[in-house]
Amino acid sequence: MKVKPLLTRCLVTIVAASALATTALSTTSQVSAASSLPPLKVALVAPSAVNDLAFTQSMVAALDSLKKSYNLQVSISDNEFVVADAANLIRQYAAKGYNLVIAHGSQYGSTLQQLAPKFPKVSFAWGTAGSTFGEPNIYAYQADSQQGGYVQGYMAGMLTKSHVVGIIGPIDVGDAQLYCDGFKAGVLAEDKSTTVHESFTGSFSDVTLMASAAKAYVADGADVLTGSSQSVVGAIGVAKADHVAWFGTQWAQSSLAPSQVVSSQVYNWAPMLEQMFTSIRAGKLGGATYTISFANNGEKIAFNSGYKLPANVKAMAQKLVTEIEHGTLAVPK
Repeated sequence: MKVKPLLTRCLVTIVAASALATTALSTTSQVSAASSLPPLKVALVAPSAVNDLAFTQSMVAALDSLKKSYNLQVSISDNEFVVADAANLIRQYAAKGYNLVIAHGSQYGSTLQQLAPKFPKVSFAWGTAGSTFGEPNIYAYQADSQQGGYVQGYMAGMLTKSHVVGIIGPIDVGDAQLYCDGFKAGVLAEDKSTTVHESFTGSFSDVTLMASAAKAYVADGADVLTGSSQSVVGAIGVAKADHVAWFGTQWAQSSLAPSQVVSSQVYNWAPMLEQMFTSIRAGKLGGATYTISFANNGEKIAFNSGYKLPANVKAMAQKLVTEIEHGTLAVPK
């Protein structure tokens, strides 16, 4: 009677080992195939630090994950929040013959519009925005960040006890604006009577302005806050000090306030970059726009295990994500 279970376990082990071997061979083959191609030289110019736990880190992580499989040579210039300085670097990378120069910020659009015609053999990419300016060597990328904004806003509406919520954005453009709009829509969908304070500091990098806005909202009774851009560290500091719930976006931010961060919308640019790299190697240097979302695995909600989230709130969030993925819930922009 003991032979059959033992035999079954052996067969399962053999099948599992075979599957792992096949996966390993597939990955090895992909890396081997990529290494036989000329290196793809990619430059990233970003407005904040590579470890900002926000916009820049999301792109750096995606590039790092694809280095071997796409034989990338990656150069990064971070903390380039001064547009004129960033423009000079973008020009230098293009002049050095990089295959792709990624200008990771809405503020860099006009720079690419001017430079792309001067370097027709170089691919440029920028986000988050949808315009390629009609240039054949510019890729544009954007995020349907209103999706995660809506889900987390709905959660905020369920969690708030004061019925006062604060939203702090940098500049009302790109994914930052969409996220803030989506969050507000989610809060009000849960309870129209909730007071929602919303403001934009006018800067992607000014931590002090973000902190000041957060303090003002907490003083007015807000017990839930959210915000977008690399400057949110200022607001998260306020949330941590005043024991106020925080919802993050662009990257997982629970390490900054382990007991206050409820969840974060996390960007995954890798699938989009894979399409871009494949197109460039095939000779298509631009002229396309990519959008990440729940449906294409470009966005996800990362719940913080350190926050005591009621089961019904988490269940509602997961339900909303599924509905958005399947198109049965359209999030207003």
